[in-house]
Amino acid sequence: MHLYYSGQVQGVGLRYTIQEVALELRIYGWVKNLADRRVEVLAEAEEADLGIFLAKINEKFSQYIQAVDIDWQPAAGELRDFQVLF
Repeated sequence: MHLYYSGQVQGVGLRYTIQEVALELRIYGWVKNLADRRVEVLAEAEEADLGIFLAKINEKFSQYIQAVDIDWQPAAGELRDFQVLF
């Protein structure tokens, strides 16, 4: 799953919360801030776990997230952890 969060999503702890939730659910991938003030995420896991992941992030940050653009893609199986990229 490749997604972009927009809204007031930088500077509120979103990246580190995403990493924490991903590690808890054994989701692999990465998260990073973009220059256009969005947050980009690449996440691989079972579809049900990705649904839980999205729900938890939305629950914690709904007041900051204006929109989420999600592109569901087949998992490449190349990721082994979840990182915050800079």
